[in-house]
Amino acid sequence: MKLFLCQTCGNVLYFENRACERCGHRVAFLPEQETMSAIEPDGEAWRMLASKGESRMLCRNAGYDACNWLTDADDATGYCRACRHNGMVPNLSDPAQLAGWRELEVAKHRLFYSLIRWKLPLRTRHEDHEHGLIFNFLADDPNSGERILTGHDNGLITIALTEADTIERERRRLEMGEPYRTLLGHFRHEVGHYFWDVLVQGGGKLEECRAVFGDDSIDYGQALQRHYADGPPPDWQQTYVSAYATTHPWEDFAETWAHYVHIVDALEMAGEFGMEVRPKVDRDGELTARIRFNPYEARDVEALVNAWLPFTFAMNNVNRAMGLRDLYPFILSPAVVGKLGFIHGLVQDVAKSASRPGKA
Repeated sequence: MKLFLCQTCGNVLYFENRACERCGHRVAFLPEQETMSAIEPDGEAWRMLASKGESRMLCRNAGYDACNWLTDADDATGYCRACRHNGMVPNLSDPAQLAGWRELEVAKHRLFYSLIRWKLPLRTRHEDHEHGLIFNFLADDPNSGERILTGHDNGLITIALTEADTIERERRRLEMGEPYRTLLGHFRHEVGHYFWDVLVQGGGKLEECRAVFGDDSIDYGQALQRHYADGPPPDWQQTYVSAYATTHPWEDFAETWAHYVHIVDALEMAGEFGMEVRPKVDRDGELTARIRFNPYEARDVEALVNAWLPFTFAMNNVNRAMGLRDLYPFILSPAVVGKLGFIHGLVQDVAKSASRPGKA
């Protein structure tokens, strides 16, 4: 994630800002240029100070204070590049459900920031009726007792609204024995399943992926039952990034995908703040890291990991000094780094292809 500047006063802007905190100017995110722009009324539209006075519409979900993005120039839906992938949303006349939906949208927009940075293929359900990416945000039914489960099915990602409840999410984290459970983590994991379909199965990479993650043709339902009955193998940290990743190759891929996005986006944010890690007691430089490259365009996964490990060692210990859980409570074994490298190759192949002359 980047830091941005207000075009009217030069103050720092953050991704979720609706207005500059210094001058009060209204601001919005312009996905076409991957930047925040100060905006001024221009009839029903908004003139963008970051784009030579061009005008755009604010996303329709800005009316619910659930979005701060501008629509694309050729948009005919009234929704921004992230919100046009929405399917079902909760009952917005219910204040509690509206508040929960806003929390989900914060995480979803951060997800889309990364997907747009990499120029990953994003087809809506309108563009691809069978396989387009669509999000349903659903609340449990108190009358029937139906409990919504977060998951992915052929491009349809369902996010349970109850996950926006911090207390309930923490209860589930403890119940599942997870070291980490966040809304952003859910989004990044579930979209990993979607891109397995698009980039692996649909991109002719199935055999290469199986060589790294294992045979995905094994029965998923049985694998899931076995995982919940027996748990992960005792030595799982040698080859998997999380206990849940041991369930099935699909989950291993999705978990590794999510961690790849965690690492890249957090490193970009740290680099934007000029963070360096140089421990006074580190005589051989093993715990020293400087983020002097664009993590979204890293030459290889080793560059990312070499910066990430010292950074997380430092931040984990800062968190402990505040009595908080570790920022990143995971181990990146050589086998896991290899899996991250496979994800890196998939993503960078798309990004490089999209950047070639003649590509949109």
